[in-house]
Amino acid sequence: MSAATDSQGLSLPLVLIMATATGLAVASNYFAQPLLPTLAVDLRLSTAQAGGIVTTAQLGYATGLLFIVPLGDLFERRALITLMSVLSAAGLLTVALAPNLAVVLVGTALTGLFSVVAQILVPYAATLASPDQRGKVVGTVMSGLLLGILFARTVAGALTSLGTWRTVYFVGAGAMVGVAFVLRRALPKHHQPVDLSYFRLILSIFALFREEPVLRLRALLGAAAFGTFSVFWTSMAFLLAGPPHRLSPSSIGLFGLVGAAGALAASSAGRLADRGKGHWATGGGLALLLVSWVPLALVGRSMGLFLAGVLLLDFAIQGIHISNQAAIYRIRPEARNRLTAAYMTSYFLGGAAGSLASAAAFSHFGWLGVVVVGAAFSASGCVAWVAAKGWARPPQA
Repeated sequence: MSAATDSQGLSLPLVLIMATATGLAVASNYFAQPLLPTLAVDLRLSTAQAGGIVTTAQLGYATGLLFIVPLGDLFERRALITLMSVLSAAGLLTVALAPNLAVVLVGTALTGLFSVVAQILVPYAATLASPDQRGKVVGTVMSGLLLGILFARTVAGALTSLGTWRTVYFVGAGAMVGVAFVLRRALPKHHQPVDLSYFRLILSIFALFREEPVLRLRALLGAAAFGTFSVFWTSMAFLLAGPPHRLSPSSIGLFGLVGAAGALAASSAGRLADRGKGHWATGGGLALLLVSWVPLALVGRSMGLFLAGVLLLDFAIQGIHISNQAAIYRIRPEARNRLTAAYMTSYFLGGAAGSLASAAAFSHFGWLGVVVVGAAFSASGCVAWVAAKGWARPPQA
């Protein structure tokens, strides 16, 4: 049995199922962030080594984006999505049972590699949606993705307080097995194969980069935005766990609830894209992203200002991301999985760079160093947008 679709596009229940599955899949890649101080103590790791867990997750995800997501243009998507969900669960189970850092990194890499199932679900939703609702549908599914990223921190903190950090990964593995079962029953079969071998399919991603200036610009903006996101969230747990705050993992996880309000940007950015005004969402998001580092720098003076900065940062990043995806999905409908692979690989490489830079900055310069690095990532996106005159581009850009 599968949820119904019709000529008008996706049914609301199926959109919500896809949004939920996307959130659960991507959440598995973010459980570690609020747990880094706990993991560091339990496994006797330095701050830099603990930060390497996040970097491994990002690199695993980027690898999956480049080499696995394009398979959505080659194979039947329901079967591919189900298999990847099960393999992601296997990676989570590996982390849950890990006796040392090396095994944690292996499990983290496997989880990141196959949790890119979320990025097959997003273009799948765009393909099934009617053209006049595509931005709204993508925005809704992407709301699930951002909520998954942010609630992962809250859930991880709460489960750790009830058990240990391993509890988080056991529960996550079970959730992904459940996702595989639901998606197998709910998703319609869909297969529009391209006449390419796997090797040529991967090469065509680089051809898309070469031939599509819109893709190049949006990939750069995505890398800058998610790099900023990772700069903040990688080191925030260390900031709040240390003096003078000394917050527990469950308390740190609650900050994800504040950031989750940024998911509200998804539907509004999607609606702007449907009306041909996605470039306004991009420009406004880039400006807010840079401004958000001002209140984030003032955490020592006011926790209220810090919370406002978290809200601004996540709101801005989601608005940029949705407008980016709406723009690239207009380019070549027959290559949406490869476009997603190209864009999201850049996106998560930016995230990996941000995680690595953040851990190093915090180790050597404290929170002020993190603020400077985060502002630099944000400014790079603004510079790229202004240099490309994105604010003056036609709606399809």
